Amino acid sequence: MRYSSVVHLQQSMKALTFGLTLVRHGETQYNKEGLLQGQLIDAPLSESGLQQAEAAGCYLKHVLFSNVFVSDMLRARQTAETIMKHNTSCLGLQAVWDPLLKEKSFGTAEGGRVQDLREMAKAAGQTFLDFTPPEGETQEQVKERVKEFVEKMLQKIGAEHWQDRGVEETSPPVPAETNPVEGTADDGVRGVPVHTLVVTHGALMYVALRFFVDELHCSVPPGSSKEHMFSLSPNTGLCRFIITVRKEEHMFKLSGIRCVFVHRGDHVQQ
Repeated sequence: MRYSSVVHLQQSMKALTFGLTLVRHGETQYNKEGLLQGQLIDAPLSESGLQQAEAAGCYLKHVLFSNVFVSDMLRARQTAETIMKHNTSCLGLQAVWDPLLKEKSFGTAEGGRVQDLREMAKAAGQTFLDFTPPEGETQEQVKERVKEFVEKMLQKIGAEHWQDRGVEETSPPVPAETNPVEGTADDGVRGVPVHTLVVTHGALMYVALRFFVDELHCSVPPGSSKEHMFSLSPNTGLCRFIITVRKEEHMFKLSGIRCVFVHRGDHVQQ
């Protein structure tokens, strides 16, 4: 699968712009105890995790969503269901549970201490998020899942919204931010009628952000850095992007992506 880089489209080319908000699931008991879950351990949210999901739902309650995609693991589904119950735009929506959004498999390290994996990674001269434990998924394997999901998402969004929302472009795709980031829940998506909510996991979000920046040429938001962008998102941390697609024959192709903010967690801070 090939993606085009961010390019300046010719005038009068039709395009569809939509928002994408990624959310990490709420805390589980395994998170609290510093233990790895991965794919084999399908733990529910802890009491704190349920409260975090409620806080995220209240924070996003007035933000318009048109589509919802969720990892099929319990902790992500509980988080998504809690967010959706607070949001009136989600009342008629059917969430898509997608195994492509599962957490990274940590192989033999699952159920063990995160600190032990960090020490294994350090001994191998790698970062915790880049290290592949025995029998675990490599970063490349996780990235392939991310790429497959992005392709599936683009085709679904295009098929559902192109006829009503596709407009003639008179400027480059994903123009400079016209709505400044003000620390509000609708930053970047005010007046954007197509907006996708994706609820997934920390390691997968890390790989997704690396893919967006390194291969799709996504911008780093003002005031941020690649070091911050490529860090582990907190439980129910939010990342938002603005994506533009164009239609080529019968397929929808990404033509631009811009990051609005990353790892926002103000909604759960006491």
